[in-house]
Amino acid sequence: MKRKNHWKDLLYFSSTERRALSLLLGLLVALCILLAIAPPKGGKLESTTASVSPLLPQRPPKYPRQEKFAPGTKVELNAADTSTLKKVPGIGSSYARRIVGYRRLLGGFYAVSQLRELYGMDEERFLSLKDWFYVETSLLRPLAVNRLTADSLAKHPYLSYRQSKAIYRLRKQKGRLEGWNNLILLDEFTEIDRQRLAAYLSFR
Repeated sequence: MKRKNHWKDLLYFSSTERRALSLLLGLLVALCILLAIAPPKGGKLESTTASVSPLLPQRPPKYPRQEKFAPGTKVELNAADTSTLKKVPGIGSSYARRIVGYRRLLGGFYAVSQLRELYGMDEERFLSLKDWFYVETSLLRPLAVNRLTADSLAKHPYLSYRQSKAIYRLRKQKGRLEGWNNLILLDEFTEIDRQRLAAYLSFR
């Protein structure tokens, strides 16, 4: 009788012990399932993947690497489009668009140094870029001083609306302007203005 009671005591579990045992069994089952579905390490899966991957189509990179010019290349600043400009080391899409946009407003560059006037262009960046460029001044598109209205003249970056109105008024008085000898007498223009605008004003 004592022996029977002894075995019953061994097989008896309290409610707390039964919950703990159930939790342990659940964890063991979950671990077994995870081990069953996990891919083997260094086995057939790797070799299968290696043999199949060359047959899959290769997706092109989202942002392809931009081809750049070799050192010593020279780019004509008044003719280069954005695609050409982006091949210059240090110039991306943003700066290429700024150069082309500012060139359009100016009517062309008469000197590489005008790149300093671009928004965001600091001296360090300019010094790294200037040797890549040269300019052909024959490609400039000057303003026809004797034909354009004051509003049209004022669109040029180097001309204020006040200066454009002064040109227009003087032209009305004289009928036709012959050259800078007419404008330099106006209070609105300085010698610095003459130097900046000489390449952009046509009196024909």
